[in-house]
Amino acid sequence: MKLFFAAAAAASLIAGHARAENIGVSMQSFDNNFQTLLRLGLEARAAEIGGVTLQVEDAQGDVARQLNQVNNFIATGVDAIVLTLADTSSAPAITAAAEGAGIPLVYLNLEPANLAQLPDSQAYVGSRETDSGRLGGEAACKLLSAAGKAGDAQVYILMGDLVHDAARARTAAVKEALAAGDCSGASVVDEQPAGWARNMALDLTTNWITAGQPIDAIFANNDEMAIGAIQALKSAGADMDDVVVVGIDATQDGLAAMGAGDLDVTVFQNATGQAGSAIDAAVALARGEQVEQQVMVPFELVTPENMASYAQRN
Repeated sequence: MKLFFAAAAAASLIAGHARAENIGVSMQSFDNNFQTLLRLGLEARAAEIGGVTLQVEDAQGDVARQLNQVNNFIATGVDAIVLTLADTSSAPAITAAAEGAGIPLVYLNLEPANLAQLPDSQAYVGSRETDSGRLGGEAACKLLSAAGKAGDAQVYILMGDLVHDAARARTAAVKEALAAGDCSGASVVDEQPAGWARNMALDLTTNWITAGQPIDAIFANNDEMAIGAIQALKSAGADMDDVVVVGIDATQDGLAAMGAGDLDVTVFQNATGQAGSAIDAAVALARGEQVEQQVMVPFELVTPENMASYAQRN
């Protein structure tokens, strides 16, 4: 199959068609900062193509709500559906509903549990989650090595929502990166889910600080949780030069924390690239065209040295 988001194909979506598509969009949660970036990216790409109408709904992290939204999209006869999953294990039921109705479906950002079994009328656009954990883990290990802590670092991990494969994959990749390098002697003291949320990460990190054990590094599955950890550390009077903090996404808030000297490493996840490719896929499928079933937009390492080039990208 031809890669649908190649320049020529993308241009044809804008210039070559007069027809209009109505696309139903169900987002995992409007309250999640990265999901908001994706939603804005979907809207921007739809406007760029022209003639594409989006019906956007908030699943509020509720599987039953999201299933109802998908059924409503089907009942109203949308031309295609794009969604970020409230629970990745719900994908088989959503796939079956859309396929049975003959409506194309594109999963965005959060990998569906049935990725290997998607029918030809469905696709997944995201990023390879293990790459983000690997990049963050390798960069953090270099910092720990420079500080003379590689052999015995005390490490903590803030995980996302465990119903999302991204949380499990990013966490596993961090551990593998540490074990494979100079930081093989590092100990993961604790790992807890904090629901991708700043306030939950703040509370968990406060508990870790209160326990009185050394904290040499905190790996967060996203920037929001990294910022929560930073807030807890600073409230406790910690010297941020003594703790390596790693996030993922390279959001504006994350980059601000890096600019302040608090966030040491983040990994750019391209919300615009993911969202744009998802709209391109949905429109192409609605027009009966073939698309790549798996489109992986690369992660990119962000450090204080190159952070300026990522300003305003997320």
